[in-house]
Amino acid sequence: MDEKTKDLSVFMKNVSLSYDKTVLTDINLTIKKGEFVYLIGKTGAGKSTLLRAMYADIPIESGEGEICGFNLRNISKRNIPLLRRKLGIVFQDMQLLNDRTVFNNLAFVLKATGNKDKNFIKTRVMQCLEEVGLQDKADVYPYNLSEGEMQRIVLARATVNAPEMIIADEPTGNLDPITSEEIVKLLLKLNKENNTTILMATHDYLIINDFRSRVISCENGKIIE
Repeated sequence: MDEKTKDLSVFMKNVSLSYDKTVLTDINLTIKKGEFVYLIGKTGAGKSTLLRAMYADIPIESGEGEICGFNLRNISKRNIPLLRRKLGIVFQDMQLLNDRTVFNNLAFVLKATGNKDKNFIKTRVMQCLEEVGLQDKADVYPYNLSEGEMQRIVLARATVNAPEMIIADEPTGNLDPITSEEIVKLLLKLNKENNTTILMATHDYLIINDFRSRVISCENGKIIE
């Protein structure tokens, strides 16, 4: 990390990306630490491709890219898990593990990143569940939850490692308007109280209108403010 990126969660300069048929070129993007940013664009425009590059799931083909202090252009495989510990990722399809309880879904993340202290794990998991108002669901299996409850659990899971940044890919895509609003309010709370950087991909223009913040757009293979 150098002087020009020390106050940034995301720095991209002249970046090119491609995945399947999606191609993004000449991406120039900075997101400051503690910012809340919406990412919009039509289906297939490249939103998910951009997000996947940020957590090093697909490579940067050219240009400069840095996220949470990690150089995306030359990141080694062994450092990808270290990068992802600094990120909370909210996937479109939730990816909850149906063979274990809500508590164990969150505990799994902590154990996977090297935490072995059972008391710490219990305290941290329950703290995160309390933050999303679902501490009473700790022993429930995901398939017994509503979609809104599942999305709140996904958000709790994304925060369990106290990430510097949350990348949320369409977190309100399958939710009714009231539940969508609750999820965005939770993200805004994390942003304000913990100074967590938030990048939220969305099609929900009502949310953007109701909770105004910076907006960037994927259009015609470019990223536009």
